[in-house]
Amino acid sequence: MKFRRRSRENIELNLISLIDVVFVLLLFFVVTTTFTRETQLRVELPEAVNGAPEQAANLKRLDIAISAEGVYAINDELLPKSDLSTLMAALQRASGGDSTLPLSISADGKTPHQAVITAMDAAGKLGFGQISMTTVEAQANP
Repeated sequence: MKFRRRSRENIELNLISLIDVVFVLLLFFVVTTTFTRETQLRVELPEAVNGAPEQAANLKRLDIAISAEGVYAINDELLPKSDLSTLMAALQRASGGDSTLPLSISADGKTPHQAVITAMDAAGKLGFGQISMTTVEAQANP
């Protein structure tokens, strides 16, 4: 018995229509996608070639000095504790309740950021508006 083999038909997939569908989906996703920028805090730091102290010799001034370990001193008077309430009480006492006095914060280069933020927070809570940060001029490398 001899079986006849049937001839095989070539099966083809029409990919042209599938490619059209892919392009339409791609176009849909491109048009409907919203691209958002990540928000960043843009900080432009001030630059100075040299600085000159203010010419207000008779004006009372408050100075907060912060050491590398985070110890506070107000007008060269060390504080017993380095917390917010002690700093606020000392600022209130040194200013005599006058929050219009200029206040300068001098921090060591290795001071933790939290100590500087605590000093700024205390000044802000007491209503000081004239706050300045003091630095030293960088030495030129020979």
